[in-house]
Amino acid sequence: MAVIFSKLIQSLATEYAMILKRLLLLLLTFCVGTVFAQQLAKMQAIHPFELSGSIRDSLTGEPISNAVIRLNFDKIGLYTDTSGTFTVMLTEADYVLIVSRLGYRPHRVKLSLNHNIRLDIKLMNVAKELEEVVISTQAVDENVTRPLLGVTQMNIKTIKKLPAIMGEVDVLRSLQMLPGVTSVGEASNGVNIRGGSVDQNLILLDDAPIFNPTHLFGLFSVFPPDAVSSMDLYKGTTPARFGGRAAAVLDISMANPSLEKFSLQGGVSFVANRLTAEIPLVKNKVGLLITGRGAFNDFAFQWGPAKLKNIRASFGDAAAKLFWRINEKNTFSLSNYYSTDFFQTDLLGGINNINSVSTQYDYNTINFTARWFHIINDRLNVQTTGVFSQYRPRILLPELNSDNKVTIGSEILQRQVKTNFNYIPNKRHKVEFGANMTHYQLQPGTLNPGSNQRVNAQSVPTENGIELALHAEDEITLNPKTTVSVGLRYSYFMALGPAAVRTYMAGAPLTEATVIDSVFYGSGKATKSYGGFEPRLGLRYTLNEQSSIKFGYNLMRQYLQVVSNTTTPLPTSRWKMSDSHIRPQVSQLFTVGYFKNLKSNIYEFSLEAYYRITENILDFKPGADFLLQNYIETQVLQGKSKAYGVEMMATKKRGEVTGWVNYTYSRVLNQVNQGTQFTERINDGKWYPSNFDRPHSVNMSLNFAENKYHSLSLTFTYGTGRPYTIPNGFVSFQGKAYPYYAERNQGRIKDYHRLDFSWQINNPSLKDKRWVGSWIFTVYNLYGRKNQYSVFLKTQGTAYTTYQLQIFASPIVSLAYNFKFM
Repeated sequence: MAVIFSKLIQSLATEYAMILKRLLLLLLTFCVGTVFAQQLAKMQAIHPFELSGSIRDSLTGEPISNAVIRLNFDKIGLYTDTSGTFTVMLTEADYVLIVSRLGYRPHRVKLSLNHNIRLDIKLMNVAKELEEVVISTQAVDENVTRPLLGVTQMNIKTIKKLPAIMGEVDVLRSLQMLPGVTSVGEASNGVNIRGGSVDQNLILLDDAPIFNPTHLFGLFSVFPPDAVSSMDLYKGTTPARFGGRAAAVLDISMANPSLEKFSLQGGVSFVANRLTAEIPLVKNKVGLLITGRGAFNDFAFQWGPAKLKNIRASFGDAAAKLFWRINEKNTFSLSNYYSTDFFQTDLLGGINNINSVSTQYDYNTINFTARWFHIINDRLNVQTTGVFSQYRPRILLPELNSDNKVTIGSEILQRQVKTNFNYIPNKRHKVEFGANMTHYQLQPGTLNPGSNQRVNAQSVPTENGIELALHAEDEITLNPKTTVSVGLRYSYFMALGPAAVRTYMAGAPLTEATVIDSVFYGSGKATKSYGGFEPRLGLRYTLNEQSSIKFGYNLMRQYLQVVSNTTTPLPTSRWKMSDSHIRPQVSQLFTVGYFKNLKSNIYEFSLEAYYRITENILDFKPGADFLLQNYIETQVLQGKSKAYGVEMMATKKRGEVTGWVNYTYSRVLNQVNQGTQFTERINDGKWYPSNFDRPHSVNMSLNFAENKYHSLSLTFTYGTGRPYTIPNGFVSFQGKAYPYYAERNQGRIKDYHRLDFSWQINNPSLKDKRWVGSWIFTVYNLYGRKNQYSVFLKTQGTAYTTYQLQIFASPIVSLAYNFKFM
């Protein structure tokens, strides 16, 4: 029994050992399997899915090698091979894939990687895409090939991307980002180009002159942005077809309406609302463009400080253009433009016996342009244009305890007819010739007292004048390296009666005390005439396919000018035609430049130097008063001006990041030495800085467009402070201090600088629809620079205090919404 029990125990032990061995082996297998499974799971978690793709040129289809592959904006050391492909193993997650290659626009795509993905990506060659920033002439290389200097074209797309004050797209402010273009401050009425005064610029909207290019004393420009198609600035070589101004020409063209489909666009901002419609009246034949903008938000002044409670401000502008395609050889267009402004502030000063409670400015412009374009044959065409332009500024003085308003007004009326022929006899010649006649009529000032019997009505005699001009220009390609543009303009101006022309004592100042005679000329009789040839020359010599040097010369005459004793002329500033005592301004401009394009015209570089001498500039006598003055020659002096400078500019026109940077060094000096007496000389007859002398300026603009849905823009501007006049001392009389001035413009305000930012979101729904909207968020004066606009003194007994005027001394945040329906 014991033996049997012993064998049973031994058998069980052996069986147990075998079971235990199997269990241990199974446990070991489980543990190893578990560890292997975990490691396999980890390995599978590290590289579960494959992301691959092929990168090709969007136009040629050729593979792009060495393209950089980035994930979530981090470099991973991956590049495409010679066949333009790449492969990478990634975990399951969301990624942003960026593919980039020098010379191509980067491609971005968002992926949710939960399976193997293969991409077929086509990169846009930057050299082949449309220009995002157009700061050149029309063709991509014309800045190198054309024999013209100082010619700039800005695309309206570029203008709309620049940060704008209060969200309002502004043509004139965008111009100030270019070299050689400045203003005297935030709220300046116009721009100063290469040191010229505001009235020395010929500003045209569809060939019609604009005498006051700003709303609200310079805060906004008058050009409706949705109706503008292009803008050409001639600050160097000016084509012979332009004349009548001494500094520059700004030629703005309105867009032609679509002849195929209806579209509607507009915008809403804190300042103004606008709406533009393009209406095909007869398909492929007749179209109509209508645009309007209005600002009626002056209720906001009620929310400001008490000193702003009485301010009222509003403006509006409207334009229309009818375009008729008569047949294959004839087209006709009719343009109309209207703008109006109203501004009310506290009383600025008393006039005669008028007991006014406030000062109101009310001014408007109305223009018409008719054009007929006719193709005579393949080489010759002709365009005939008729222009009507009227500008009417007024000062309204509401009287105390009365409904009566005393009105001080003036008017400029210009009518013009011109014909221009374009003839291309062969590839080496481009010939342009024509003629024009312009009639000017000025009403310098009227005073209408209304029902006020204590004030006498006044009217300054109307001025009339006719300007006749002939011009011809030939652009000749002498050889593959040399092209010359030779132009000649002849202008002839006659001041016409009725007019009374005074004779003053020889060698004496022109004052009331030196008048010895007066001669009356009847209506249509010529009281004085001026004229002469105005040669234009442009020479281009090509160094190689992408660089050239140029030389230019201009002579221009100006018969119509502004007389003002302020740095920025008010809307009511007086215009004056040349006559027996006011000679026309004559300017001569010499320019030389070097131009170079790089990387298939993606980059442009220019370096220009200029020197301009202008005869017969106008400056005011100390204490001059122009209001309702019959004989303005007693209030002004004439002298000469010299302006010189160097302008450098670099531009990147295409790609994800576009923009430009420029630097200008310029000086503008005047000399007035009309006689030996103190009242006939300024600063003792020595050269002195003009109001527009700002030696240094720097402008930078940067636009980042990651895709078609949004873009970011930054602009920075810096400029030397402009001159102003400070007292040379004070005279004490009866306990009060009175400043006296022996010199003009011997001080300077502080330097100006400002940074602006804008973020534009296009079509936020990311879907292609007929209705497309965009939001524009803008911060003007991002870091709140307290820029000086002017400095003035206030006496207190025998002491005085210096005050400074600042227009925008803090950041201005704005949000605007634009839309388009197609």
